[in-house]
Amino acid sequence: MRHATDADHVIAVSTIVSRERSVKGAGLIGAMWGVGHTLTIAAVGGAILLFSIVIPPRIGLSMEFAVGVMLVLLGIASLVNRPGRAAAYRPVAASGKHWHVHRHGDFAHAHVHGHGGVAHGHAPDATVQSWMDRRFGRLGLYRLVRPLVVGIVHGLAGSAAVALLFVPAVHDTASAFGYLLLFGAGTIAGMMIITAAIAIPFAWGGHRFPQVGVALRMACGMLSLAFGLFVMYSVGIGDGLFSAHPAWTPS
Repeated sequence: MRHATDADHVIAVSTIVSRERSVKGAGLIGAMWGVGHTLTIAAVGGAILLFSIVIPPRIGLSMEFAVGVMLVLLGIASLVNRPGRAAAYRPVAASGKHWHVHRHGDFAHAHVHGHGGVAHGHAPDATVQSWMDRRFGRLGLYRLVRPLVVGIVHGLAGSAAVALLFVPAVHDTASAFGYLLLFGAGTIAGMMIITAAIAIPFAWGGHRFPQVGVALRMACGMLSLAFGLFVMYSVGIGDGLFSAHPAWTPS
């Protein structure tokens, strides 16, 4: 559960949870992150146990660098696809139509828009977001794929390798796998609690004060972007990933 509170983990799930408007949905996102994280831990830990694999420094640093890239991408996605943008209004000649920026769910766009008997400009379901919702929304896992992938990437990173360092200290294989499963269960439970707590201000502020929800989501996006760039610099330059002699200490 302590591992779930690492800064890169919390920032990543905060950026994802900023889209949620329910605590229950946020808890499910945290659980999926934990499942992805546990899958990787079990796979890598199993390989260490069965085949005595040693992770080379450059590969370990590359996994850490991938976390930084992922945080940057999450931040950019949150900033670019932000809901609730301020509406832009611009008349179009004397036709009674005007340019209007609005959103359908999380999808914001602009087009010629009219009121009363004037056409809206497109059918409400004729957007990229609604098309994806119709095609994949019924699958149930549609909105949970992203936290699952994020959890898998985090499981590959060096922070998870700290847990794997304890595996060789366990003398029998069954107990070692039991340790890995308990570690995974702790990360799932910890992240569920964290994401549910993070979702409270988004769920509360998003319904009552839409602009507050937008501001919180923007802040999460900028924090994810900045921290991701910091991780990439620290790993790539500070730890020497791009040098001839990289130095990797899982932490």
